[in-house]
Amino acid sequence: MHTWINALSDLQSRGEPCVLVTIIEERGSTPRNAGSKMVVSAEQLFDTIGGGHLEYKAMHIARQMLAERREAPHLERFSLGASLGQCCGGATVLLFEPMGQVQAQIAVFGAGHVGRALVPLLAALPCKVRWIDSREQEFPESIPAGVSKIVSEEPVDEVDELPAGSYCIVMTHNHQLDLELTAAILKRNDFTWFGLIGSKTKRVKFEHRLRERGFAEERLQRMRCPMGIAEVKGKLPIEIAVSIAAEIIATYNASFGQHNNAANAGPIAQLLPPSRRSQAI
Repeated sequence: MHTWINALSDLQSRGEPCVLVTIIEERGSTPRNAGSKMVVSAEQLFDTIGGGHLEYKAMHIARQMLAERREAPHLERFSLGASLGQCCGGATVLLFEPMGQVQAQIAVFGAGHVGRALVPLLAALPCKVRWIDSREQEFPESIPAGVSKIVSEEPVDEVDELPAGSYCIVMTHNHQLDLELTAAILKRNDFTWFGLIGSKTKRVKFEHRLRERGFAEERLQRMRCPMGIAEVKGKLPIEIAVSIAAEIIATYNASFGQHNNAANAGPIAQLLPPSRRSQAI
């Protein structure tokens, strides 16, 4: 059996979010003891907290948390009676802990100087990164963990492969390629954030060409160009990279804490049997 601790390590090394489910309290007859754990990913289940409908219910809750990208731990008490189709007759409290939740799916088009400075910064964040360029020789020998290197003769085709809600960063070596990527990204229009490297002059030129292609003004306003935190004035690749990474962090943190539910993360004593509450307070 692939134990929960090995599964958790493997999933986190791949940057794949999961939920660690732990029995933290048992009362009466239960299928497994307190401390038993299992790991739930979007598609797999590792180890067990006893099987049966309890485990099925826990798996469903964990995957709902993953789908909602919830970050706060969640406590829930279950009675192991007829309602769960289990005859143990006891009760158990489960702790659900989100692990390695991905904050952003990021596509970086371009492996030039700024791209090589930016991608390691993004790789250190709770993000999945696609790094795309037609020039394999531009990529460094060592690609950071959690980054997928994509060498494509037609980088524009890769836009169709991006998950909805992606963060898109365009910084290639070719202005015409930048324009075609921009048009493809704006045409999809299902991104969370889109940044194009360049000056205000470049933005004006691109907007003019995109209007000629029929793009509406409100669509063009979704494009960040220049991108990055305006207060960072430096022109070194690392300075530009830090500025861009900071804006991405600010964007995905804009709703930080909104998924937290005080009732779900409430005091553990409220979920414990009466005989144990005094010990938890």
